[in-house]
Parts: sequence; structure tokens; C-alpha cells
Amino acid sequence: MSNTNSAFLKEMGITEWAAKDAVQAPPTVNTPIEASPAAEKISQGHWWFFGTAPQGDAQVLFQSVIRLLGLSPQEWSWKNAGDDLHQLQVPEDGLPVVALAFGGSVAQKITGEKDSLPQLRETILALNNGSNEEIPVIASFDLAQLLAKPKDKALLWQDLLLAKSVLQNI
Repeated sequence: MSNTNSAFLKEMGITEWAAKDAVQAPPTVNTPIEASPAAEKISQGHWWFFGTAPQGDAQVLFQSVIRLLGLSPQEWSWKNAGDDLHQLQVPEDGLPVVALAFGGSVAQKITGEKDSLPQLRETILALNNGSNEEIPVIASFDLAQLLAKPKDKALLWQDLLLAKSVLQNI
């Protein structure tokens, strides 16, 4: 892991990485590719973040997530789960989109799933926006909840790695 990623993880409160299952090896972290901005765009795609807009310490945590993922302002946007999901348009640049839902109720609202967050996590869900294009959704913890339970930040990291993997394989 690069020193930059290590610093961001430490800033998020993740000081020790341990595999969820002792039999599995810990996932590897892809460090940012040293290439032209166009090459980075192709490897990234677009990230849609759903949930309550973070404020205060939750906003600091969210900014750390953005830096850790290496996203430019053009590569991500904040979406409100209360908005009309039928109005969401996939960007016309042809790059893939992945959505991350912060909180179980948010994941339920945008996917139509009924299960609670523990059952929704580590699963690739689909955005329920009524279009023919499926947007993959990864459910994770609400940012404010992560501030109250810092140990869960490691689980957020797992969710981010899953989302990144999904985006790279679309």
C-alpha cells in the first residue's frame, strides 16, 4: 500500500487491516496509476454517493474517502435518495457508474430491497430507477454511524474496495 493511501486510511481511523475471513488473504489495494488524466478517467468511471449530505466530522470523513479513491470532482456526485430516481441520467461519456449507499434505509430506498444493512452489505445490488440500464449499488454504513463506531470504518473500506472492483469490471 502506498504511503498516501496509508495516510488516508489512518485519517479515516483504519490503523490495522485484517481479513474478514482468516482463510482468505486480505484484499490488495490498487495504488493510483501513474498515467495521463485520460487513462485515469477510463479506469475510474463515475461514482454516485447516496445518503444524507455529510456535515462536520462526517464531511471530513467523506472527503477522506474521496481522496483515498483518488476521485476528481468530475468523477463523483452526491445524490439524495429522496429525489426522483427516474430522473437520474447516466453520463453520456460512456464511462461506467457505480453507486454507494450510505446507510441501510438509503440502500433500501434506492434498490427496493427489504433486507437490513447487514444482509445488504457485500452484495451487488441494482439501482431501482426504472431505466433499462442497471446501476450497481454497494450498501455501506451511514457516515455519522461510522463516527460513533470507528471500528466499522474497516468495513467501509471493504465496501469501497468492492465498489471499485465492480466499477473496474463493468
